[in-house]
Amino acid sequence: MPDGTPVAGINSVRSALKFGAEGVAELWLDRRRRDRRLSELADLAREAGIGLRQLDRTALDQAVDGANHQGAVAWVRVPSARGAADLADLLASSEGAPLLLVLDGVTDPHNLGACLRSADAAGAQAVIAPRDQSVGLTPVVAKVACGAAETVPFVQVTNLARTLEWLKEQGVWVIGAAGEAESTLFQSDLRGPTALVLGSEGKGLRRLTRERCDLLVRLPMLGTVESLNVSVAAGICLYEAVRQRLAS
Repeated sequence: MPDGTPVAGINSVRSALKFGAEGVAELWLDRRRRDRRLSELADLAREAGIGLRQLDRTALDQAVDGANHQGAVAWVRVPSARGAADLADLLASSEGAPLLLVLDGVTDPHNLGACLRSADAAGAQAVIAPRDQSVGLTPVVAKVACGAAETVPFVQVTNLARTLEWLKEQGVWVIGAAGEAESTLFQSDLRGPTALVLGSEGKGLRRLTRERCDLLVRLPMLGTVESLNVSVAAGICLYEAVRQRLAS
């Protein structure tokens, strides 16, 4: 097998080739498919000098454990996390009001991968997490993220509370999600520079993280469950910000 983690599906592979080609070790395509979209992927791989192999569908099925690959699998090396020093450049390079996702104590790689995917879809500038007691970029994260681990900067910081204070000094409005908050997410103005802060399932936000937030909001829970999976909650929060920004 090539070096790296298999990323499956035409859209995910295209994103990896367009925005993270330096991390793609090899591209596998179904030799029997004649598809314009697969031809486009092959052209992108050749332009980037990436090895291309035409294989039987069985080989692709085995590489991704039977997942729906649509005839395309990219072998992607797990990218490196960035540090707190990169945040200033990320904020400065934002074309509009920055949108950041902050994850406090998320340890499940599947959740982090799903959060990265939602952050990419919502156009977030970065996902930020503490180095300790949180999952980093792993092959599982990259696989679940379906290419988003290469397109969304993942920033690991030593002191999350201090990073939130720094973001506030840069004019970023820090909004934490907490079930006991009086205000709901949908009552909040997310059109300006915003950092959405979510904690781990069960524990929620840590005390110091909570204290650094400008505002705490909750998602209305109208059924019997008391909380949502953090990746689901992150998607809702990010897309409420997108909705408000598109409507303004």
